[in-house]
Amino acid sequence: MELLVLDFDGVIADSGREAFVVARRTYLEQRPDSSRQARDDDALYAAFVDVMPLGNRAEDFAVALAAIEAGVALPDQPAYDAFYAAQDPRWLRAFHERFYQVRTAFSRSDPAGWLALLRPYPRFLATLRRRAGACRYAIATAKDRRSVRVLLREYGVADLFPEDLVLDKEAGVTKVAHHEHLARHCGVAYAEMTFIDDKVNHLDAVAALGVRCALSAWGYNGPREHQLARARGHRVCSLDDVEVQLFGPIT
Repeated sequence: MELLVLDFDGVIADSGREAFVVARRTYLEQRPDSSRQARDDDALYAAFVDVMPLGNRAEDFAVALAAIEAGVALPDQPAYDAFYAAQDPRWLRAFHERFYQVRTAFSRSDPAGWLALLRPYPRFLATLRRRAGACRYAIATAKDRRSVRVLLREYGVADLFPEDLVLDKEAGVTKVAHHEHLARHCGVAYAEMTFIDDKVNHLDAVAALGVRCALSAWGYNGPREHQLARARGHRVCSLDDVEVQLFGPIT
């Protein structure tokens, strides 16, 4: 392995609660009559997180909240894709753009409150620190670059990720585009790259390039995604075994 590529949310950062808070604020701006989404309770959050692994970008948070409001169950990817296709694309684009504006405003007006919702996965970061030098590290995320750099500094691992190897939503719409860029930029073959994400659909797309892929089981997925990932030929890593699966025996 020459290059280890990491998604950010659900791999480095435990950011489900932050995504929920920002998405709910954005949703209520656009649909102020939505009384159900005005709640901020554990049941609503659990339903939101259950749908998260089926989406890709910020507008998918709107889809999740709309499905919850409508009482529509989205048990798998085909059901999710069908519900997504039924939404107004103009509304989805507007939500996507506004989501990042709301996030930026939140992080600047209440930085302590924002950071409190974005805790790292310390065991995984300890693994990266311990194995630093074994290969290069990169980030491929749909998150905005500013947020990523702020959080990497907060987590004490900014030095592990060179500026030119942190790719955000502006560097490419898809994880495939990110990996194509990294392969060219770093001069590595796809077979020398490993990608970790918490969403199976991202792994499926990147695996087609010839990249070794692994699902982070500590992210926002559960047995549904773990079973699917294994069926697709991806590794499933837990915090207990990720170091050995990626780097080999601990010496």
